[in-house]
Amino acid sequence: MIDVKNIHFRYAGSKEDIFKDFSLQLNENNIYGLLGKNGTGKSTLLYLIAGLLHPKSGTVSYNGIDTRKRRPETLQELFIVPEEFDLPAMSLEEYVRINEPFYPRFSREVLKRSLEDFDLPTTINLQALSMGQKKKVFMSIALAAGTRLLLMDEPTNGLDIPSKVQFRRAVANNMSDDRTLIISTHQVHDVESLLDHILILSRSRLLLNASVSDICDRYSFEYRTPGEATDDVLYSEPTVQGNAVISHRKEGMPETPLNLELLFNAVTLGKVEQ
Repeated sequence: MIDVKNIHFRYAGSKEDIFKDFSLQLNENNIYGLLGKNGTGKSTLLYLIAGLLHPKSGTVSYNGIDTRKRRPETLQELFIVPEEFDLPAMSLEEYVRINEPFYPRFSREVLKRSLEDFDLPTTINLQALSMGQKKKVFMSIALAAGTRLLLMDEPTNGLDIPSKVQFRRAVANNMSDDRTLIISTHQVHDVESLLDHILILSRSRLLLNASVSDICDRYSFEYRTPGEATDDVLYSEPTVQGNAVISHRKEGMPETPLNLELLFNAVTLGKVEQ
C-alpha cells in the first residue's frame, strides 16, 4: 500500500539529514503506531507519505503512485490530521457540505456517530470551539471521510483524560476493515490498545517493525517483586507495582498484554532488538 524507497530528506537550511537511504513498506488493513523520540522524523514521515513534503531523492508511493504528484485519485483516498491546525469561521454543516463531495465514501452517519463518541453535537460553529474540541471535530471528519489511508500526528495532544478515552472509542467504533491508520505519537499509553503493528523510528532506521501479535508471542510483559529471579529478564524498570520486566516468552506460557512504554524504552536502549 505504502512504499517508501531509499529516500533522502533534510529541511531547507539544515545540514542534518532527517532521512538518508530510508526505506519502509506498509500494508493495508492495519493500525500502525509510529513511535520515536522527539526529532526522529515521525511527523516528517507522515508529511512525506501525504505528499506535503518531497524527498530530495528516492520515492514515496501510495498504491504505486508517487505521492508528490498529489493526484486527485490519491488525495481522495488519504486524510491527514496534523498536530496543529485551524478551522475556518463557518458552521460544521457548511464545512462538511464543501468538503464532502471530494471523498467518495464520506459518511454522515460515521460523522454523527464519531461526534457522539466525543460528546459533541452536530450543530457546531467551528470558530466557537476550544482547541481540544476542534481536534475532536476534525478527527470525526477524518473518520467520516472514509479514505483508505488515515494519518494522525499526535492526535491525543491537548486532550484531557476523558477525551483520550473518547478518542480510543471513536477510532474503535468507526474504523472499517479496509482502512489503514498510522498514528504518530509519543504518548504511547493513549493508543496502545488500538494498535496492531508497532514502528519505532530512529532517524534513518527502524529499531522495531513488528506486529503486536508477534511481539506478544515472543515476549512476556509482567511485574515481579524485587526478590524474584531475574536471569531471564531482558529489561526492567522499577515501579510502585514492583519491577516491570520484559522476558522471552516461554513455550506454554500464557500471552501477556503489551506494555508499550516498557517496550519502547527497552528497544531504544538496545535491550530488545528486532
